[in-house]
Amino acid sequence: MRVWYLLLALMAPNAMAAWEVNMRQGVTEISHAVYDLHMTIFWVCVAIGVVVFGVMFYSIYHHRKSRGAVSDDFHESTKLEIVWTAIPFAILVVMAIPATQVLVQMYDASDSDIDIKVMGYQWKWSYEYLGQDLGNGENLAYFSNLATPRQEVYNESEKNPNYLLEVDEPLVIPANKKVRFLISANDVIHAFWVPDFAVKKDAIPGFINEAWTNVPEPGIYRGQCAELCGEAHGYMPIVVKVVPEDEYVAWVENKRQQVAAARGITPTVASK
Repeated sequence: MRVWYLLLALMAPNAMAAWEVNMRQGVTEISHAVYDLHMTIFWVCVAIGVVVFGVMFYSIYHHRKSRGAVSDDFHESTKLEIVWTAIPFAILVVMAIPATQVLVQMYDASDSDIDIKVMGYQWKWSYEYLGQDLGNGENLAYFSNLATPRQEVYNESEKNPNYLLEVDEPLVIPANKKVRFLISANDVIHAFWVPDFAVKKDAIPGFINEAWTNVPEPGIYRGQCAELCGEAHGYMPIVVKVVPEDEYVAWVENKRQQVAAARGITPTVASK
């Protein structure tokens, strides 16, 4: 009976709704490049599997004992050793070329338009916009905390579609601008992960990692901490709000005014 219950559960619409087995394509040029590389390597592996298992099953079927097959009596073949070493080596070299190209592109965080320092805490994120001085030598910075109501966490109310993926203060960046993230942590190792951007970097105390993105379309994009960082690891989501450039400029100025007022600072003119 348990088998039937398992089959029914697999056939249920709710069970199939989350049946995602492939990598997300994402929305950025880098995320598309990563997805294309993933699919290329996948099909190369499929082709290798078909050839290897095809030869194996062919040999098992056509050289079985019931057909009178007798195994050859030899110890080794230098030529065969060279062939089955050279072919995999050549395949690996060919696969390494596009992989290296994508990695070089991913690690090139130079010539950024905006620099944002991302700091992981137990269990929240802080964002500091470098170059956006409040007037006292401090940059515009704020914390981003989980906004999912505790009633949903404790099953006291219905969970919304973005359960555990809501924050009180999202990270705001402009569309069509190269944004560099300087990622670190205050306490333990975290990981800054936004799947739609193909951005995933460890946040390590005392060390700064670089990542970057350039999002072509405005929208809301969600991520999570991807490194087990303690009791509330599952409660530190990432929400990135991508807006048009003019809206971003207005948001930065308004946010600077708010943060400066809260700290009793007279803000300077916004940096370009």
